Amino acid sequence: MIDDRYYVKIVRRHLAAILGVLAATVFGALSFAGVAVLRAHAQVSSLQRQTEHQRSTLQTIDAKTNALRAQLQHVQKQNQEIRALIGAPGTHARVQKTSWVRGGPVLDVVEANVRTLSTASASIQQQSDGIKNLALRVLNVRHLRGLVRAREIAAIPSLDPVDGAPVVGCFCYRTSPDVEFHEGVDLGADYGQRVRAAAAGTVVANGYDGAYGIKVDIDHGNGYHTWYAHLSRADVAVGQPVYKGQVIAAVGATGFATGPHLHYQIMRDGQPVDPAPYLHGVPSNVLATLP
Repeated sequence: MIDDRYYVKIVRRHLAAILGVLAATVFGALSFAGVAVLRAHAQVSSLQRQTEHQRSTLQTIDAKTNALRAQLQHVQKQNQEIRALIGAPGTHARVQKTSWVRGGPVLDVVEANVRTLSTASASIQQQSDGIKNLALRVLNVRHLRGLVRAREIAAIPSLDPVDGAPVVGCFCYRTSPDVEFHEGVDLGADYGQRVRAAAAGTVVANGYDGAYGIKVDIDHGNGYHTWYAHLSRADVAVGQPVYKGQVIAAVGATGFATGPHLHYQIMRDGQPVDPAPYLHGVPSNVLATLP
């Protein structure tokens, strides 16, 4: 017959073994669960970091698109100013700002905004190219108009033919040396002093002309003629084109003259006009009639 105390020991041993196995199983299960939890936590942390990185990247893109938008708006403003300067009609196109969704920028919105700015950029670039071409045409036209105006001004008498000589005979009635209306001005100058063309034109007469003595007549092609009289000699030939300031003759005392001087006369549409206002530039009232 088995001793009860021996039986109790056996039962205790089996129970301890069972409890040990259970404890090991539970510990193993807990360890596995702990590792799984740690891995899951690590994955969550990694996803959070990726999310934050993506958010940071999108915010950077957002800042860059805002800077690009500002640049496009600046270029568009310059385009409008250039249009105003050259007299071209303006445009009403504007660079639209895309609204961000609440909670921060997201990829779809960023992509849409970039596409919008890309389209706006292409449109503004096209506008800029068009304005540049238009500006070049306008500048060319204005340059041509400027050349035409300069040519017109060059053909208007506007300088003293004998370099600042004093006026010794007026455009007026006088009684000496004869009684008549004096249709030009007499410019005091020394014998042989150079005489210059007061404007660009073509020589249409060159020779002795009664009381005028040796005279040169220049047609300026705009209704103006200038006469240079009492010359000692003429240095240009009939039909010769001359430029403003070119030496055309020398002062003398030929014809009805009491001494060396230049008789300078301006004819406009066949009528004499006072040369005095034309000795130091084109008169303002004449400039006002030019286009």
